[in-house]
Order: sequence, then C-alpha cells, then structure tokens
Amino acid sequence: MQRVNLSAVSEFVLVGLSDAPEIRLLLFVLFLLIYLATIAGNITLLIALSTDSHLHSPMYFFLGNLSLLDLLCPTITMPKMLGTLLLEHKEISFSGCLFQHFSLIAVVGTEIFLLAVMAYDRYVAVCHPLRYLSIMSTKLCAQLALGTWATGLLNSLLHTSLVFTLSFCGPNKIQQYYCDLPPVLALSCSSTHSRELVILVVAGVLGSSACMVTVVSYICILLEILARRSSGIWHKAFSTCGCHLAIVCLFYGTTIFTYVRPSFTYSLHWDRVVSMLYGMLTPLLNPIIYSLRNKEVKCALKRVISQVRRAL
Repeated sequence: MQRVNLSAVSEFVLVGLSDAPEIRLLLFVLFLLIYLATIAGNITLLIALSTDSHLHSPMYFFLGNLSLLDLLCPTITMPKMLGTLLLEHKEISFSGCLFQHFSLIAVVGTEIFLLAVMAYDRYVAVCHPLRYLSIMSTKLCAQLALGTWATGLLNSLLHTSLVFTLSFCGPNKIQQYYCDLPPVLALSCSSTHSRELVILVVAGVLGSSACMVTVVSYICILLEILARRSSGIWHKAFSTCGCHLAIVCLFYGTTIFTYVRPSFTYSLHWDRVVSMLYGMLTPLLNPIIYSLRNKEVKCALKRVISQVRRAL
C-alpha cells in the first residue's frame, strides 16, 4: 500500500460510550459526579499533606506526587468524554489527539515508576526503621520523584513519536472515548509490526523493572516480618504497607491488561471497561484508600474539612 502523508487525516472521531440519548445523559451525570469527586478528594488530600507538619515525611511526599498524578489522569480524558456525551461533539484534532495520547502515557508511566519508589520507601520503613530518615533523605526523595517524572515523560515521548509518525489515511474513527494506544495504532495504513514490537519491548522492560522493584521490596518486607517473629509486627507492617499494596494491585492489573499486549487482542467492550477502571476509578479510590486506612491522613483530612466549614 502506498504511504499517504500524515495530513491525510486532520482529525479523529471518538466513538464514545453510547449513542442512545437517554443513556448518554445518565452516563454524563454519573461520570461528572465521579470526576468532581476525584478532583475534590485529591485536592483535599494535597492540601492536607502540604499544611499538616505531621505529614512532612518521605512517605507522604510520594503520596502527594501520586495525588497530583491522580488529578492529571482523569483531567486528560474526562472533559472531552463529558463533552462528547453532552454535546455529541466527537471530533478531536490530530494535534489534540497527539497531546492527549502523550499526556496520558506520561502520567500512566510516571505512576508505575512512582509506585515502585513508594514500595522501596515502605521497604526502608519496615526493614530499616532506625535509619529510615537518613536513608530517605530530602535530597534522595527529590531525586527519586524527579526521576519518575522524567522517565515517564521520556517513555511517553518515545511511544508518541512511534505512533503519530505513522501514516493515517482513513478511516478515522477511534474505537474508544479517548486517544488510546491500541485503537490509534489500528487506524494506521502503514505497517505497525516493527513499531508495536519496539513499544512492547520498551514498555515490557520499563514496566517489568518497576514491577520487579515492587515485588522484591515486598518480598524483603515479608522476610523481615517472618524473621522478627513478633506478635505485633504483622499489624504494624499491614498498617504501613496495606494502602500502597492495594493501590499497586488495582493499578498494575488494569494497566498491564490494557497496554502490555499486541493490538490484535484489543477488545472494544472489555478494554473500555478496563480503561475506566484505571482512568477513573483508581484516581477516585486512591485518596479514599489512604484516608480510610491511615490514621494520620484521616486526622489531617478532618482538620482540613473543619477549617473549610469554619471558613464557610
């Protein structure tokens, strides 16, 4: 097939979630409430983390970065999706689709690396409690956070350059409610096999490395717990690591299922459901998990809410 210039497709059409007017209105209200709750929960958590001096520690510094990512992730996709549901404006420009794709991959990648850093932080807290503050110094925490953001951005730049330098000559309907990697690749009229292989290898190496750090950290934590043989160590370790472990299982499971696989296994119905899990529910549940399971965060959130009430 003769390759066509990129300008052959100037915009894409997002198929969205439903064409039925009565269902669209219901979905709009539902997802708007989810989006507002996500924004409110993560902003409240960020305010609590920044204003409460008891939460100025490495663990909560990384949690603040996680909340910032959870603010960005739904903001990248949900406003356009809500506009599609309400106004039926499904078109998105080529540059808009490129920016949405780049931003989402950057946020997802950064969160994967950040969760690995948080796992290492929990390992140091449990296995080396007396040297925790000296190991997890302010300088090291800043370097680790900067490294996760930089790696996420560079990974996204590679993915986006590989995808959007392909030829797109029609059709231009993306079978998703945002510019996701598999459905965009499916629209290219160029051969995508070599680029898919590069994407899978890079994503596999980086993702497996981050996953390995997480798994090894928790194996070391488990071995430390078994070695101490203390009656209260299980409860202490669970209170220290339980929130992070729950978020890791939810995020890694949905993200790996969505991205770390060839495009021919793409399923329209189930992949939309899974993308909603990590794109909408995970950012909503993260602050809830930490606020319910962590007493310090819960107390800080109560203080913030009481101050807001007094101000109103």
